[in-house]
Amino acid sequence: MLNEGVDGALGNEELSSTVLRDLAWLIATHDLVELPPPIPCGGRPTIKELGLEQALLPWLRQLGRPSLIALNGSRATRMGHYHERLWHTLLDHAPNTRLLARNVRITRQRNTLGELDMLYRTRDNPAPVHLEVAIKFYLGLPEGPGAATSQSRWIGPGGLDSLALKCGHLRRHQLPLSTTAPALETLAHWLAPRDIGVSSQELGEQLTQRLAMPGVLYYPWHAAMPAPEGATADHRRGTWCYLRDWPALAASVTERPEMAWLEKPHWLAPPLHSAFRPMAEQLPAIFEKVHTWRSPQQVMLYYPQQQRYERLFLVPDNWPRQVPLPPVVR
Repeated sequence: MLNEGVDGALGNEELSSTVLRDLAWLIATHDLVELPPPIPCGGRPTIKELGLEQALLPWLRQLGRPSLIALNGSRATRMGHYHERLWHTLLDHAPNTRLLARNVRITRQRNTLGELDMLYRTRDNPAPVHLEVAIKFYLGLPEGPGAATSQSRWIGPGGLDSLALKCGHLRRHQLPLSTTAPALETLAHWLAPRDIGVSSQELGEQLTQRLAMPGVLYYPWHAAMPAPEGATADHRRGTWCYLRDWPALAASVTERPEMAWLEKPHWLAPPLHSAFRPMAEQLPAIFEKVHTWRSPQQVMLYYPQQQRYERLFLVPDNWPRQVPLPPVVR
């Protein structure tokens, strides 16, 4: 299994708030993939661009209580919504950025074409940046559609989504949306006069696109598998295994780890050490969840002697019950 890494422990005990630890994890986590041309898309806002290169932990500690209450993960109905709110807080409160707009609906003749996740600007550049965000947790299939490195072999725990489908939707719809005439007209009207006050044509020349897609790719324990096409070299990794393989996996480790069950939406930062228990105490309830809900369950393993974390999905023996079809290339 693979190490969650030093970044995964950033703020783990330094920061008692789950939200603050999730923010620290988000800042430290690399994107899963890089989209190929022709989409002229930049990567995520860097810690330097945010102005947090020298003062991340002090900045996290000084975030006001109202911000943390608004970000309380228990109020999120979906992990995606919680992830977006983390980015809103980050861009609106970081020293070098300002959040201009979020969830901007783009319409044409009363038909909704889509939404732009958020617009922001930096302190030294008034031109707006269109940022799309997504957080994804995909499990790799040693046997599946396409070649060994196909993004279609990386699917969500529920089997409804795949890395290929998400990347295709980003490339064909979400990112190009901000360059369409209806989007530029909406943005030019919305931004003026508070921000840059330019025409839609001038805005089209200044607007840049960025994508933040953090998450984890879980490699199968029972088979070797290469990274998917386009995966970044530093993407976070985990492991998944069938329930039937758990005894062999447990026997393969030299140090007996402690275990914590991860509950949505807090699949980001490792829990506090107080959340971890001996595996013998945790496993019966987790196995019961897998059987009752008939769905993969994610746990975090902690090795006290090595002070490292590992992510693991325990999945039913008949998983997956469905695999998304590869996207249609037009």
